[in-house]
Amino acid sequence: MVHVPKPADASHPSNRELLEIAREVAQIAAAHVRTRRPEVFGGDARGVSATASTPVHTKSTPTDPVTIVDTETEQLLRTLLAERRPEDLILGEEGGGQTESVRGIRWVLDPIDGTVNFLYGLPAYSVSVAAQVDGVSVAGVVVDVARDVTYSAARGEGATMTESDGPAVELTCNPVSELALALVATGFGYGASRRTVQGRIIAELLPRIRDIRRVGSAALDLCMVASGAVDAHFEHGLSPWDWAAGSLVAEEAGAAVVLPSPTSTTAGGSITVAVAPGIERKFLECLDSIGALDAIPID
Repeated sequence: MVHVPKPADASHPSNRELLEIAREVAQIAAAHVRTRRPEVFGGDARGVSATASTPVHTKSTPTDPVTIVDTETEQLLRTLLAERRPEDLILGEEGGGQTESVRGIRWVLDPIDGTVNFLYGLPAYSVSVAAQVDGVSVAGVVVDVARDVTYSAARGEGATMTESDGPAVELTCNPVSELALALVATGFGYGASRRTVQGRIIAELLPRIRDIRRVGSAALDLCMVASGAVDAHFEHGLSPWDWAAGSLVAEEAGAAVVLPSPTSTTAGGSITVAVAPGIERKFLECLDSIGALDAIPID
């Protein structure tokens, strides 16, 4: 369990400058995703099977899809960033990148977080763009594509939510103080062995809280903690592209955040947590008591 450190090197553009770049490229990418879904799937909101006749293939398991829109959106993001910050490193979910060393500025990209939702036409998928300095997120943007809502944060400057062309609204976590009243978001891995452990954890957690929500996009879950739509989020096995932007939004809205190492990937199975400050101690103690703070590696 790794708490967020503070970046030591100040020899980089301001967090605000990096945020403006992140917001610009994320919104361009989100518009591309929004346009491409009906073009690729013909406006069909039903599930699309991964067959030879569809623009879908799978990654870690048959239930872990990636679409042509994922890959082309990441390439769009990489092209936009190369034009604006040609010397910076890039790590993307689909195209990979620098993971061993996290010195200097690294952009961390998830072109579509919530690909299964995107595939089925469920309106809960996002574009996530973060700028990290020495492995610490200093600027992050998550765009809720279907709702056209942009969540933004720069380290030390708070977090905001902007609906379409509306004004930016400052975000703050819910003032919840009782664990029994907490609404908690989570997600599940694709491997059967990890899901088995996660199912046990949920069975033990559920009687102690208000309820569970499984939205299907970790980046959106983290932003929901920031906006007060849920009181906490936890999930095992997230990679940097899943949490790099959303965790900063949550943290800048007042959430207590626990993150994996910035070089970890889903195989490590470490936990990511964002929780409203009023229940931080109670929630972490609860997770610890049911073994949820332990990593859940893939067999």
